[in-house]
Amino acid sequence: MPTKPKLGQNFLRDPQAIQRIVAALGNLSSRTVVEIGPGKGAITEALASRAGHLIAIELDRELAWNLQERFSPEKGVSNVSVVRKDVLEFDFAAAAKEAGQPLLVVGNLPYYITSPILLRLAAQASSLERAVLMVQREVADRVTADHGSRDYGLLSATLQLYGPAENLFTLPPEAFAPPPEVHSTVFRWSFVPTFAQLGVTEAPFISFLKQCFAQKRKTLSNNLRAAGFTADAIAKAYTSAEVPAQVRAEALPIDKFAAIWRTLVEG
Repeated sequence: MPTKPKLGQNFLRDPQAIQRIVAALGNLSSRTVVEIGPGKGAITEALASRAGHLIAIELDRELAWNLQERFSPEKGVSNVSVVRKDVLEFDFAAAAKEAGQPLLVVGNLPYYITSPILLRLAAQASSLERAVLMVQREVADRVTADHGSRDYGLLSATLQLYGPAENLFTLPPEAFAPPPEVHSTVFRWSFVPTFAQLGVTEAPFISFLKQCFAQKRKTLSNNLRAAGFTADAIAKAYTSAEVPAQVRAEALPIDKFAAIWRTLVEG
């Protein structure tokens, strides 16, 4: 079957990597797993033999049809449901409710839509327990970056609000067919939202983070002034949070952003 570059289709063909991805999810025997973009079913096959229930979300019509044929009751497979749908429109909450427990998620994410998928998973965090995802290496480095590193930015801070993420291993282009032009990294993301612990409100705080990281070359105070906060209010918030006046956003851990936000918003 020809691949379709417009859909970002680079199919994993490394058997050892497939087993490592599935193992990173943990014990699946009584769990519902959602696979994003199963493609030709390489990871799907390994999951189907282990998971209590597997929901495979595939947008491509032909690939979805082939998966339905391959993983069907007629072929002796009763625990796989193939859903032809855009993952950005999939109702994780409804699936978790039907499962009676939070979902596990796995997927080789298409490069062209990686960030929207990650943000979609973040928005559905209350219905998820853990995800093992493969993305472009540079994206994984940003997702898992700690404050103070060159990769730390808005994506890092936003996604880590929903729980810790760790890089597991990196694969070369030849692990895929066709080979992409980049290396890919598998990372594990555990969903433990921290908004209550930080004393912040989800949507307003995320909007605040966007303001903080608006211009990476500028200091945080310059970004905050551009967002409409006064110099006096910013100085008061900095004193309360115990951060230096010339700090840049990428230097701060998330609890410092929360402390600044609480002072600026709550006074």
